[in-house]
Amino acid sequence: MHILGISAYYHDSAAALVRDGEIIAAAQEERFSRKKHDARFPEHAIRYCLQQANITLLDVDHIVFYDKPLVKFERLLETYLSYAPNGFRSFIMAMPVWLKEKLYLKTILKKEFSNLLGVKRAKLPKLMFSEHHQSHAASAYFPSPFERAAVLCLDGVGEWATTTVWLGEGNTLTPQWEIDFPHSLGLLYSAFTYYTGFKVNSGEYKLMGLAPYGQPKYVDTILTHLIDLKDDGTFRLNMDYFNYTVGLTMTNKKFDQLFAGPPRQPETKLTQREMDIAASIQVVTEEVVLRLSRTVQKELNVDYLCMAGGVALNCVANGRILREGPFKDIWIQPAAGDAGGALGAALAVWYQYHNQPRTVEPEKVFAVSTTVENPAIKNSTIATLEPKIKTVSAPKDRMKGAYLGPRFSDEDILLYLDSINAAYVRLEDAKLMPRLAEILDEGNVVGWFQGRMEFGPRSLGGRSIIGDPRNSKMQSVMNLKIKYRESFRPFAPSVLAERVSDYFDMNSASPYMLLVAPVKKDVRISMTAEQQQLFGIDQLKIPRSEIPAITHVDYSARVQTVHQDTNPRYHDLISHFEKRTGCGVIVNTSFNVRGEPIVCTPEDAYRCFMRTEMDYLVLENYLLAKSDQTPWEKDESWKQEFELD
Repeated sequence: MHILGISAYYHDSAAALVRDGEIIAAAQEERFSRKKHDARFPEHAIRYCLQQANITLLDVDHIVFYDKPLVKFERLLETYLSYAPNGFRSFIMAMPVWLKEKLYLKTILKKEFSNLLGVKRAKLPKLMFSEHHQSHAASAYFPSPFERAAVLCLDGVGEWATTTVWLGEGNTLTPQWEIDFPHSLGLLYSAFTYYTGFKVNSGEYKLMGLAPYGQPKYVDTILTHLIDLKDDGTFRLNMDYFNYTVGLTMTNKKFDQLFAGPPRQPETKLTQREMDIAASIQVVTEEVVLRLSRTVQKELNVDYLCMAGGVALNCVANGRILREGPFKDIWIQPAAGDAGGALGAALAVWYQYHNQPRTVEPEKVFAVSTTVENPAIKNSTIATLEPKIKTVSAPKDRMKGAYLGPRFSDEDILLYLDSINAAYVRLEDAKLMPRLAEILDEGNVVGWFQGRMEFGPRSLGGRSIIGDPRNSKMQSVMNLKIKYRESFRPFAPSVLAERVSDYFDMNSASPYMLLVAPVKKDVRISMTAEQQQLFGIDQLKIPRSEIPAITHVDYSARVQTVHQDTNPRYHDLISHFEKRTGCGVIVNTSFNVRGEPIVCTPEDAYRCFMRTEMDYLVLENYLLAKSDQTPWEKDESWKQEFELD
């Protein structure tokens, strides 16, 4: 049985294909259209999923949409009526779109799928609709490694729900309780995203990254005036300060008065005020999520937690749940936002509608040597760890490492490179990996393109830009010369799974880069009394550890554990880097520039490589040096466009 799930028309549109419960393919439309957060009908993503499964649309048994638009429209109307006559301007802007398109979504979807088939009035597979938070919950629980778990979904808003709790047992998902619009932790965080000058629905991770530069001096203000937070984690927002129910902005004049000024204009200088506000809302968000998780565990008497929804991408809060919460382990859907709803909708039909049995993958344990072989390594903490054998568990979830997008053959890559007269050399892995370890050790930045593209917002070693974490200049080089983004933004470490506890206060797997952990104290560098007086962006000047490029100013890191069974080539690369340098970690950031989706094809990768100051590009086994390429025609207009995002 083939089930095609889709999400579209609101945020990140995507498609996912499930065959007899197995996840075959999943991808966001933005990767193909090259329009970031593309919300249009995911035509290209659907075509890819069908191609990957080697079927046509007529072979699909069910098409499932990830939420129920009529219920969402009901919420929209009731909200406008509740606040009337306020919000009339917003109402007249929203209604034409609904009356023309979204209200008749079933008809529109049938038309789009008929166009996809190239036949008018074609007999289509059965079209079904899942509830928004049901799709989130299904995406979190059904691929997870747990037989029985609580499921916590937190986002802006679905139809009505903004926070839902579920109990997952076997192949069932049972709703427990919910918090409804307008009371939303996701929208509260987005309000501060807007107020600090970032873009709602895409800039929330910037707010999280900015928080460690500030002091949480506004926590009491937020808890006193904006949110009524109960001991059990449930909450209500004081809507006197917000504008999102009736207006075209997230906050209002009363909110401005509370924080003594208007919202920061996008692209203007960040001040200590924005950093302190970011720190404050991050602390409040973590407190809400921690209280909710404790309540859920107590009510449902479970050992494990699954999470989805946009708030589940707040990896700092996730890290605190893992360290301080009551659960033995947690699992977060790597495509936690709306894109993952496409996958959840398909899985919900398989397990809940068709009542198919669900089994959990058995745990695989590997014995791995962490011996550092190169005797020429300089003496340092990370290079002199004693040789030992460790056991490491492989991820036993059903997400296949989130490597669910397209891959390209040697023939595809060779055909493209020759068509543009690119200069390259082809090396087998036995020669390529040591050469790349040498290139990274020399301080170069490398575009790394191999295997299947990742599903979700994180690059996980399929479409990544990589560098040496020991290089104190690497963060600024990558931010300003490669990514063209704000200098304060931290980078993530990809660490060999068997070495994670040598560098970070973490003993769990984190294959999807959704957990923040402290850098271990014996890897840190102590600050002088003078350095401790620095604050704000000036803190960037201080190397915090022996791997400074991935150590945030609060000594934390957003960790990705790399496992030999899910990404053997990426694991092999880092292993060779460790043999050469003694460091089992590399810098990993997404293969894109600011405002552009992560690259999908070899052509996307080459274009990004040539437009930036990357030094080398790897396309599977093809190695390209920037110095060998024909100079790229300088056209910086694209950069200006992205800077307006």
